[in-house]
Amino acid sequence: MVSTAATPVPEPITDASALTDLISMLLGVERYGLDTEFHRERTYWPRVALVQIAWPAHGGIPAGTALVDPLAVDLAPLAEVLAGPGTMVAHAAEQDLEVLELACGRGPSRLWDTQVAAGFLGHGSASLSALSSRYLGIEVAKGDRLTDWSRRPLSASQLSYAASDVDRLLDLADAIEADLARRGRSEWAAEECETVRVRSHGPGDPTKAWWKLRDARQLRAASRGVAQEVAAWREMRARTVDIPIRQVLPDLAVQAIAHNPPRNAEALGRIRGLDPRHIRGSAAEGILAAVERGRHLTAEQIAVPPTDEVPRELRPAVALAAAWLAQVARNEEVDAALLATRSDLAAYLRGDPTVRLARGWRAAMAGTHLRSLVEGGAALAFDGRGGLLLEERSGRPLRAEPASLEPDQVGAGED
Repeated sequence: MVSTAATPVPEPITDASALTDLISMLLGVERYGLDTEFHRERTYWPRVALVQIAWPAHGGIPAGTALVDPLAVDLAPLAEVLAGPGTMVAHAAEQDLEVLELACGRGPSRLWDTQVAAGFLGHGSASLSALSSRYLGIEVAKGDRLTDWSRRPLSASQLSYAASDVDRLLDLADAIEADLARRGRSEWAAEECETVRVRSHGPGDPTKAWWKLRDARQLRAASRGVAQEVAAWREMRARTVDIPIRQVLPDLAVQAIAHNPPRNAEALGRIRGLDPRHIRGSAAEGILAAVERGRHLTAEQIAVPPTDEVPRELRPAVALAAAWLAQVARNEEVDAALLATRSDLAAYLRGDPTVRLARGWRAAMAGTHLRSLVEGGAALAFDGRGGLLLEERSGRPLRAEPASLEPDQVGAGED
């Protein structure tokens, strides 16, 4: 293996003038690699601590890497690059997109995610290190992966590690794209990267925060309304004071409140999972107000979590269809989770026309055949080699032959 530390590590950009020069240069590239380092262990919102950007050689400018220090310079001007025609290349971009939307007010106009793209080559949720080793023969350093990026000054080791995340990212994208093109899957990867780019990456609807509770689907009647309002209050307070939601109220306390809603401060103080720090100041009043709102919600006002349930008559089909989808993923060398989740399958079997299995590459690869299986036009069989085979259904049930009787059994029991 060779090291990614073959080129000098740049000093971080810490002033607006240098950032302006970087932005001007990036506006002339067709694509750029980008990664972020951030923390959110003690906060609700991610705190970006470093942005790494790489670009290819162009117009006489050599390829290079820049490290931007957001603790010293405002990242907002990078929005011009994100809004431009260049494609942002990233690895596992979901959290980076959230960070960029917070720091710059927007995400990229085009995205190519190496982890998502590699899923179409059988590499499920592969790390940057694994893919760099597989496609480039490069071992990406891991030493500073869990470092504190908010401390200054950053060490040479930290800067080297940060730069290594993007130094060869564009080369990796090229290698993956070439493999996709050989298999005719470039459009599939582009379609999925666009899906990642356009979906929401910030905080979700607070009225749906209660869906994350462990027993959310088991709650009934008024308990659902109370859970919805208390979890929403917790979510909004965490956003306002910028602390993790578990520090506002632990899940156990929200669940206990939903099951046995307190009517006053004394009853609230006896709730399991609560301690005095959770109900200091106006918190107790806020919780009790949320409980009262929840008590009076109508069924139509409660955002019920989606279900994975299917009609009773189709329940046997779930296991059968799931087994076949897993076989398709193996045959096609596609990440099984990328092809379909259990929720996707349940929604498809319920006839939801918006489900992913009914659209695009998923429909072409599996959805159409899955419909034939569920509707009885196809059958699933073992292929004799440990795999499964979908084939046309003959319509001829296989019946067991009656067991033959031994000669000394013939006439047995006759008078």
